[in-house]
This record gives sequence, structure tokens and C-alpha cells, in this order.
Amino acid sequence: MNMETQIESATDIHASARPTNLNAGLEPLLDFARKSQRLETALSALSAVSGMRVQRSLSRLQSELSSFEPSVTLLGQVKSGKTSLVNAMAGWADLLPSDVNPWTSVVTSLHLTPGDARIENKACFQFMTEAEWDRLLTKGGRIGEMAGRAGASSELQKIRTQIEEMRERSRQRLGRKFELLMGQKHEYGYFDKNLIERYICLGDDFDEEEGGVGEQGRFADITRAADLYLNCQSVPHRLCLRDTPGVNDTFMMREQITIQAIRDSRLCVVVLSAGQALTSVDMGLIRMLSNLKSREVVIFVNRIDELAAPAIQIPEIEASVRQTLDSHHGPEDATVLFGSAYWANKVLTGGLEDMDKASSAALLNWAEASVNSSHADLSAQNMVWELSGLPALNRVVADRIVTDLGAPLLARVAGSAVTAATGQQAADAVRVQGEGGAQAGLHDTRAAFENICKSHLDALEAETAQILDAFRDRADRAHATFTDRATHALIEHLEKWGEDCHWEYDPAGLRMLLRSAYSVMTSRLQAAAQARYKAAVQDVAELLYDGFGAAVEGIQLSIPEVPPASSPIALGQAIALDFNDSWWAAWWRRTRGYQAFAKRFRSLIAGETEDFMTQLKFVQTADAGTAVLARLQGFFDDQRDILMEIADHSRCGDDIQGLIADDSRRTQANDALQTLRSFTE
Repeated sequence: MNMETQIESATDIHASARPTNLNAGLEPLLDFARKSQRLETALSALSAVSGMRVQRSLSRLQSELSSFEPSVTLLGQVKSGKTSLVNAMAGWADLLPSDVNPWTSVVTSLHLTPGDARIENKACFQFMTEAEWDRLLTKGGRIGEMAGRAGASSELQKIRTQIEEMRERSRQRLGRKFELLMGQKHEYGYFDKNLIERYICLGDDFDEEEGGVGEQGRFADITRAADLYLNCQSVPHRLCLRDTPGVNDTFMMREQITIQAIRDSRLCVVVLSAGQALTSVDMGLIRMLSNLKSREVVIFVNRIDELAAPAIQIPEIEASVRQTLDSHHGPEDATVLFGSAYWANKVLTGGLEDMDKASSAALLNWAEASVNSSHADLSAQNMVWELSGLPALNRVVADRIVTDLGAPLLARVAGSAVTAATGQQAADAVRVQGEGGAQAGLHDTRAAFENICKSHLDALEAETAQILDAFRDRADRAHATFTDRATHALIEHLEKWGEDCHWEYDPAGLRMLLRSAYSVMTSRLQAAAQARYKAAVQDVAELLYDGFGAAVEGIQLSIPEVPPASSPIALGQAIALDFNDSWWAAWWRRTRGYQAFAKRFRSLIAGETEDFMTQLKFVQTADAGTAVLARLQGFFDDQRDILMEIADHSRCGDDIQGLIADDSRRTQANDALQTLRSFTE
């Protein structure tokens, strides 16, 4: 999309009228970006004076640093204003359509790259797989499966009718392409509003020829994810904003997609509507929140522009939100912010004068309660931007990204680079005279190193497997205990009240048992990995000293950081017992005999919990085990490069003298090393 110099095409606002504080609150991220650049410069300088082997290690570190793109997932109800908030956070008011039809199931990821000019440079749209589509069609999605297990044939038929309508509409739009598109993706070297709407917004107004101007919604039914890559003026560092569909949809397709999106992020912004913050229909959202840590969650209560008296109502809403979280075991001390994406986008479009009267009145009411002397010199645009809550949200997001992700990354990369740099110094200092005995010694050292690698990797893999197996056994016992208790409670209810009295059972107990088991497992896994990493570093240090003596004493080996385990977000998945609807609660009335009730109940619970038990026992645990092994493997890869560098220098003989005599090269290496050490202190 081409843009004129003085006019922002995306927002139709003169550049001079734009607020000057769009990046307010992002100062921690700006500071991190500067530190990251400083570290990158040191890595490049060190690489320029290092041998080929050490350069390979440094290249891996540079790649890890340059690819760092923290992601923030926004989730909430349909129509809570998530998309409008994403647009405001990106500083681009109408970037994404904010009226996405609730039928779509699209996670839209904005990959923001710092840049003075707004440039949309790439788009990728991923379609559902055949398995996902088949599950929806043949079983009615998650909600259809639950209805089927509960024997609610009338409800299941309604769902199937809706799905058939969606299927027929998709076939009319896509024709013969329908089956061919399953599991595929479309990529573009640009994007605009029409292109986005073609994939993530439903609509019946489209042309028969692909590419027609009326193609809204052509692929929406089968699109599962959209990735948009663009330059952004306000962000100081690469950032990914994920806009998820609402969690309260008919077929619960969004539930699985949203759970996966949360797993891919370490920070979630939960968007609530001020008019209905955490109502009963948000229980699915609360279940997801209860499985996240407080620092992984920021709650943003949107649409305060719709309140009659924000100054009075906001404290009441916050108290209600916190009480709901507390009563449902949500994250303790979660940050709760208030704001208005509507106000923010009015600022971005220069439309403050066109604001709705009720919204203007709410803005004045909120300003009277919020404005203080620190706002005295702000322009009208900057003032409203502050009142919109975006700077406060930016501040929390930036702080947590830097503290929980960015700072540990810089320290880890710098620590590994210090090891590589001091390894290079050791290689420069090694003096091996002659060929025969020395080369034989090198061969033995390299063989011993490979034995150390294999020994520790095999040991960690065995220890990990033992810990994960113990967790799976404990999870199965917790599952069996819950089922036994629930079945016993059902039988007691039937014996006391009979079949006509409504019965319900809270599955929160099962989630708490599994969450506790998962917490124990991650603690044990991290402790085992830490001990193994420490032992591996000790063995490598001793090997280097035995092989090369005092020349390698200066190598600074740092113990690898244990990767943090992801939260058990799969536990947030809904099961039949989470619902109060009569269509599932009455399932047992269609059976005769209490023992038959118990048998069917066990079958229902087994089927309902199969998905998240599999996710928890195998998918998430496999990811955790793979992560700790990969970190140890990376450590050994770096040490192997250092060892090979020393071996190469050993064969160079007198050529090393010239290398050491190169003062400029040595000075450059020392300067880089000093910079690197500043990140590890």
C-alpha cells in the first residue's frame, strides 16, 4: 500500500495531528532494544576476530537474539473489543476489521517490526486441516461430542443442521477448491483491508471470479490462522500481537485454537467489557485464567466509554472482577487495568470532535477523576491517549516482556558468548609442539568429549522420562479419584432425591488435582535438569583442563539456564460438567438402574476428559522434556565448537604467534568481551 507523505492512508489523519505519545509506556522495551543492539554489535565484533568454529557458535547466538519476538495474546468474549484494542496497540485504527462475525475461528497474529514508514510486507493464511474439518462435520465439534455422549439427540441435530448450513455455504463459495484447500496456506507479499476480510470476515457478497472486490468471507469458514507482517512506528522492538476469537462460540472450535495461542505466549491480555465484566458466560475464560500465573495475565476492562459514570463505577467493577477471580481460584493479584479502545482509535483517526455524546460525557467524567498535575502540558490528543488506558497497558506489557523474557535472554546469550570468547582466547594461547603425540592426545580428548555428551544426554533423557512417567501415573490416579467421588456423589443424590431432581457436580476438583500434579512434575524436572547441567559443565571443564592444561583455565563456562515450563492451559478446556444445561444434566434419566447410571457417568467423564488428559500427559510434558534436553544439547554444541577451535589452532604451530601479535585484533576481542560481561554481572 502506497502512502502519501503528509497523510496516513490507514487512518486518514494529517501527520501533524497525530498524538506524540503513541509509544508511552513502552520505555522498558525501548531500553531492551538498545541493549539488544549493543549485544548484537559485540557478537558481530567478536565473530570478526574468531575462528570458524567459534564463529559458528556466535552465529547461533546471533540468530537466537535476532529472532526474539515476544508475543502477547489477547483473549476474551466475542465483541469484548479485542480487535479494536489490538488495532490501538499497533497504532493503526482500522488495520483489522473490528466486526468479525462470531462464526469465524481465526487467530490473527500481527508481527510488528519497528519502522518509520508503515509498510505491509507479507501475509499468510492457514486453513483448517482435514481432521479439524471432519471433526466439526461428523461430530459437531466439541459441543456436539458432548451432546452425543449425553444422548441429547435433539440438541445434536440442531448443531448438525447449523454445521450443514455452514458447509453448504463454504462449498458454494469455494466450489471444487473446497477439499483441495484443506491443510494448505495462502501467502501474499502484501495485505490490505479487502484481503484480510476475504479470509477472516464472513459475508455473502462476493464475486465468482477470485480477486473480485466483493469477496468478503470467501475463505472465512475454513481459515484457522492469519499472520500479518508489517512495520510499526510505535514499537521499539519486534512484537507479536495475537487477536483470538471469542471463547464463547457455538461449536467450541475457538476453545482449542485459543488454548494453543495461549500456550504459544508467555503473556495474555484478557479483554473484558465494562458492561459485563466476568459474567457467567465467562466461565470458560475463568477456567483458562485459573491455570495461568499472575505474571502471565493482564486484565484490561475495555469500553469504559460506555459507562455513565466511570469514576464511580470503575472501582466497583474492579472489586467485582477480583472477587470473581478469587472465588474461582483465578490468578492472585492479577493486574486489572481500565480503558477504552474506542477513545484510543478516535485519537488515531483524529476524530475526537466526532465522538459520541455519551462517550464524550464518560471521557470528561473519567478525566475529572484521573487528570493530575503530571498531565498539565499534554495536548488534547495526548491527554485522551493517556485516559484511554493504552499507555498503562503498554507499560505493564513492556515491563513483563523485558523482566520475564528479554533480560533472561540477554543474560543467557551473553553468557554463552563469554564462553565462546574465552574459548577463543584459550585456543589462541594453546601451544602444541609436534604432530604425533599431540594429535593422538587431541583424538582422545575429542572421543572423551563425545562420551561426556552422550552420557549426560542419555542420563537426562532417562531422568526426564522417569519424572514424566511418575506424573502420568499421578494424573491417572487423580482422574480415577475424581471419577470415583463424582460417581459416588451421583449415586447418593439418586438414592436421596430420585431421578427427577437436578444434579450437578463441579469438576474444579479434578483440575486442582491435576494442576498440583503438574506443578510437582515441573519442579522435579527443573531440579533434575539443573543438577544435570551443573554436572555436565563440571565434566567439560575437567576434560579441557586435562587435555590442554593451564592454557584453558580462562574459559568461563556458565551453567545453562533451565527453560521455564509452560502453564497447564489445557486444563481450561470445558467438559460436560461445566455446563448447567438440562440437555446434558438429564442424560441419566433415560437410563434405568443406578448401576447403569454409574457406568454411563464413568463413560461420559472418560470421553469428556480424554482430550485434555492427552494434552496434559503427553503433549505438554513432551514439550517440557524436549526443551530441557535441547538446552543441554545446545551447550554441548557450543563446547564442541570451542574444542574443535582449540584443535585447529593446535595444528597451526608457529602461525599462532602472528595471531597473538595482532594487537588490533586482540583489542577488538577484549572490548567485545568486556561488553558481554556487562550483561552477565
